Amino acid sequence: MTPRAPTILQCPVPLDDADRVLLGHGSGGRLSAQLLARHFLPQFDNPALAALGDASVIATPAAELAVSTDSFVVHPVEFPGGNIGTLAVNGTLNDVAMMGARPICLTAGFVLEEGLSFAVLDRVIAEMARAALAAGVAIVAGDTKVVGRGQADGLYINTTGLGAVDPAFRPAPSRTQAGDAILISGPVARHGMAIMAAREGLALESAITSDTACLLPLVDALRPLGSAVHALRDPTRGGVASALNEIAAASRVEVEIVEGAVPVPGDVAAACEVLGLDPLFVANEGVMVVFVADNASDSALQIMRAHPLGAAAARIGRVLDAHPGMVAMRTALGSTRIVDLLPGDQLPRIC
Repeated sequence: MTPRAPTILQCPVPLDDADRVLLGHGSGGRLSAQLLARHFLPQFDNPALAALGDASVIATPAAELAVSTDSFVVHPVEFPGGNIGTLAVNGTLNDVAMMGARPICLTAGFVLEEGLSFAVLDRVIAEMARAALAAGVAIVAGDTKVVGRGQADGLYINTTGLGAVDPAFRPAPSRTQAGDAILISGPVARHGMAIMAAREGLALESAITSDTACLLPLVDALRPLGSAVHALRDPTRGGVASALNEIAAASRVEVEIVEGAVPVPGDVAAACEVLGLDPLFVANEGVMVVFVADNASDSALQIMRAHPLGAAAARIGRVLDAHPGMVAMRTALGSTRIVDLLPGDQLPRIC
């Protein structure tokens, strides 16, 4: 009997002109190289990244670094006012800025779902590049992985930011003290409601857009106040209420806010009322809460209102020492109610 020729197993040659992400783009082979060369490197181009080493080498004069990392899983990935890419850059830069640090660089990791349109991916990358360029910060390292269909909401992004600590400007959650004034840079709840409307297809009278923005310029404007600025916080998940509770717990102080003092856009307030949501618990991506010594609070307000990001800045409360760790709201009737942390998710997966 004539022996049979051995069977040679071959994988099909992958298409290199596909308009969507394929599993092969995560293989580490030719398609992975094309993904990097065609979609990421042209937008994120800088010398540190172009070296394509296992790690980027950067020079920094800082004796101390502020480091923050965050993962972004928002759905839908594109929404009025931005997309997951703008959130990833602005959100991480804001976290570094809230510590008074000056951002040095970013890294970005991507989990891409098989079938993701390259048109969508390119828009996300372009927005990331635009946001990083506007902040003067380079994305110096990154990674991509591809998962099967249905295993991700299109794409997930993880970003890490490094910043140089400013010895003369070191706000921190534990530095808040009784007598501080509490300020907010602008209207709240826009981001969370924009995501809710886009996700659920809500037909609202006016289109609500996300407030996503890099707050670094506003933080830089406050630097001349130095040590009078005790704490900064960007109230993302859990909204203003959660941010205030976190500060109260960290400094063991009581935080008192005044009913109606926190600005809420009219269309956002109406949407929250219809859906039964409290704007204090809805996410933001371009607002910060400022705890500042009372004798510097008027100057801080003036500085913030002179910048577009803080044009609607307002004083919303004060810090007391009566009930450490508590956040309370003084109502128009003179009574007080507790503003506690949410026991669960009011609006899941918003950042």
